[in-house]
Amino acid sequence: MSIKVTNLTKYYGNYLAVDDISFEAKKGEILGFLGPNGAGKSTTMKIITTYLPPTSGSVEVDGFDVEDKSLEVRKKLGYLPELNPLYYDMIVTDYLEFIAKLDGVPRGEIKKRRDDMIRVCGLESVKHKDIGTLSKGFKQRVGLAQAMINNPDVLILDEPTSGLDPNQIIEIRNLIKKLGKEKTVILSTHILSEVTATCNRVIIINKGKIVADGTPQELQSKSKGQSIVTLEVKNNCDKNALLGSLKEIRSVNKVDFVKDTGDSFIFNIYGNHGIDLREVISGKVMLNKAIVLSMQAKQSSLEDIFRELTK
Repeated sequence: MSIKVTNLTKYYGNYLAVDDISFEAKKGEILGFLGPNGAGKSTTMKIITTYLPPTSGSVEVDGFDVEDKSLEVRKKLGYLPELNPLYYDMIVTDYLEFIAKLDGVPRGEIKKRRDDMIRVCGLESVKHKDIGTLSKGFKQRVGLAQAMINNPDVLILDEPTSGLDPNQIIEIRNLIKKLGKEKTVILSTHILSEVTATCNRVIIINKGKIVADGTPQELQSKSKGQSIVTLEVKNNCDKNALLGSLKEIRSVNKVDFVKDTGDSFIFNIYGNHGIDLREVISGKVMLNKAIVLSMQAKQSSLEDIFRELTK
C-alpha cells in the first residue's frame, strides 16, 4: 500500500496553491507533512482523499488514480480533516455505527468495530452522550474513531491532536505509531515536537513547493545552521555594531537578531557542525564592550529548520 504524488499542481482561480510537487509514502511509514498556514498542506491532503480534483499531475493510492478510481480510493482511506465532520445531535455510538455503514463495514462486524474504536480512542465514558455536549478533546477522539472505523490501509490525519490535553496527546501519539507499523499514515500538524516524536519521515512545504524531505535526523544534518549559539547581552551596547562583528566571524554562517527584551538583546548565531563558537563570540562581545547575560550552545531543532526553510 502506497501513495504516489506526481507533479501535482492546484490552482484556485489565479492563485497557485500547490506547485508541481512529487513524493511517495509507503506502508509502514508515518509521514509528517509540515508547512505554515497557506502552504498547500490541506489542499494536497484533500486531493489525495478525492475531496478536490487536481489542476494537473496525478495522485495514486495503492495504484488507483484519485480521479478515475475515486470510489476505490475512498475504500482504502481513513480521513480526519482539519474541521471535524461530526453530527452534533447524534450519540457517539450511533454516529460510529452510521459511519461504519457508510464505509461499507460488513453488517456483522459493525458493533465490534464500533466498540474497538471506543476502546482505543478512550471514549467509554462518553459513548452514550450527544456529540454536541462533548469537550473539544473528546470531539477530536470521535473524529479519530470515525477515520479508523473501517480499518483503512491509509490514514490521512490533519491536526489529529488538536484540542487534546498532554495525557491524551501521548495516548493518540502511541496509537498513531502503532497504526503506522502496518498502514500508510500522513500526519499534518503545527506541533513540531509531535513530528519528532511520531514521524519517521518529514516533508516541509512552503508556498506550494516541497522545500525539504527526509527523516528528522537527515534534515538536522543538512541544516545550514546545525550548530547554534543563543547569545543574550545587556542592552548598553551598540546592537548593530555587535551584529556586524558577529557576522565577521569566519566560521559563522548566519546571525539573527531575535529580539530586544527592553533590558537585553538576544541573537542566534549559526555555525558549522562540530565547531564551538563560544570563545570567539566572547571575544567579539568584549571588543564591543557588551556584557554577556547568557550564552547557550545547541543543535538545530526541527523548529529551527522549519523557520529557516519557511520564513
